[in-house]
Amino acid sequence: MANLSGGLEADEVGRFLDSVPSELGAVVEALRHVVRRTVPDAEETVLWDGLSYHTPWMGGRVKGSICQIVVRRGVVRLDFIHGIRLVDPDGLLEGDRLSKRYVPIRSVADARRLAIARLIHEASTIELMP
Repeated sequence: MANLSGGLEADEVGRFLDSVPSELGAVVEALRHVVRRTVPDAEETVLWDGLSYHTPWMGGRVKGSICQIVVRRGVVRLDFIHGIRLVDPDGLLEGDRLSKRYVPIRSVADARRLAIARLIHEASTIELMP
């Protein structure tokens, strides 16, 4: 994971984490840990009111998007902008948007499922055509 300890991105991440309701904080932190462990070179920023993970060498925060941790209406979600391209043998992905899919994460145990790490890893390997 890119070091964000001194920059504007670190301030934005800190503000996002401070905004997470206390009862959901452990779930968000568990997901952050899974992303860091699965894709250690991903950069973490705040985009569209969520923690966004991307690989800049693949095209930036949208084209190089891996996943995003968002909190909507009291639920933590793991969003995949390019989710339509993911293989989902466990049937976890939800949503009907053109490309985006998400997985509701209701507990720390949900965040730590092997299937979640597999989706994150697969998302990190997607290469979109220019």
